[in-house]
Amino acid sequence: MADMMAKGVTVAGVLNRYIAEIGDDVLHLVGRIIIALLIIFIGFRIIKHVQKIMKSIFARSPIDPALETFLTSAVNIGLKMLLIFVAVNELGVATSSIIAILGSAGIALGLSLQGSLSNIAGGVILLLMKPFKIGDYIYVGGSDHEGFVEAIGIMYTRLRTTDNRSILIPNGQLSSDSIINASGKESRQEDITVGVPYEESIDRIREVLQEVIDEEEAVIRFQPMEIFVNNFKDSFVEMRIRFWVKTPDYWKCRWRTLENIKRKFDQNGISVPYNQLDVKIKAEGNDSSR
Repeated sequence: MADMMAKGVTVAGVLNRYIAEIGDDVLHLVGRIIIALLIIFIGFRIIKHVQKIMKSIFARSPIDPALETFLTSAVNIGLKMLLIFVAVNELGVATSSIIAILGSAGIALGLSLQGSLSNIAGGVILLLMKPFKIGDYIYVGGSDHEGFVEAIGIMYTRLRTTDNRSILIPNGQLSSDSIINASGKESRQEDITVGVPYEESIDRIREVLQEVIDEEEAVIRFQPMEIFVNNFKDSFVEMRIRFWVKTPDYWKCRWRTLENIKRKFDQNGISVPYNQLDVKIKAEGNDSSR
């Protein structure tokens, strides 16, 4: 102590110098934190602006809406990851350390999130194969899910049901299951089955059904139309009607045609058969030997 005092060094001086150094470090760290937060804040604003620019470009280009949704989501996630990388680097964390951590984290996530990665791969497959597009009505095999396609994201595809519910289906499931696209073609064939009594004339029934088809405005006239006997059932003759309509008119035309068939049958006195059981009781005669 005497030597330190002799050299003009005091404990108070050492403490003051130490506190000053710590203060400089704290101020430097606070400055870096503020800059990192500013980078994140400004970066998120820029990312939102980039998304708006992308949407305006996509709106003027003939790009598939499904691909538009996928690319927008991918760019959004990629830019945010890059922004976080820059902000962390500004805090003084070495880039090599960040890459090493991300590599280790990537391996761990790859093992634990195999389902999520399969969904991303499934989304890429859906965009390349294009089994459906935005606005199509699809049925997903292996489940009861069906509805209009609203969006195809990186991991999930969103459907809207006819009663306005949203269904999120993993892309991995969609890429591996069978899919029925009811909107894939411009026209669809109506296939309606009608039961008529055995007592009625086939020619008369055919004339009545032909009138129904002739009065239906949604029928595509240049496509083939068929009316034929399809099968013989226990209590009625099964007749079948086939004609073509535009895909958007399919369900309304079907419902309207069924109503018109019943109305025409009533006007012409043709009854629609139903299952019935005739019971005959045979009376036993008197025994003449008595």
